[in-house]
Amino acid sequence: MITKIDRKAERDRRHARVRRKISGTTDCPRLAVSKSNKNIIAQIIDDTKGETLVYVSTLDKEIKTKKANKEAAKEVGALIAKKASSKKIKTVVFDRGGFIYHGVVKELAEAAREAGLEF
Repeated sequence: MITKIDRKAERDRRHARVRRKISGTTDCPRLAVSKSNKNIIAQIIDDTKGETLVYVSTLDKEIKTKKANKEAAKEVGALIAKKASSKKIKTVVFDRGGFIYHGVVKELAEAAREAGLEF
């Protein structure tokens, strides 16, 4: 019998493996990326305190593209870097959330790097 692969469970497994290795600190918080078919979310998290320092998604008013495509990812990446620099955050550790570093996730990361974040 052919069994269907549970893609969400596989992504959760990859994400758990990555999260065992990385963690955000006060000096170097974690840039976590999440995406769905409709939206892209990026947040900078301090795991020692358990709080979100900066949050940006395609639902924000500053983002003009309201879809989950590469153009929206570039806008989200640039805006999160801008908001992070206003809170004096320069270096982060990148958490791709179990997603493959390709397409939307890659565009968001490159836009954040170009706007000034270091990772």
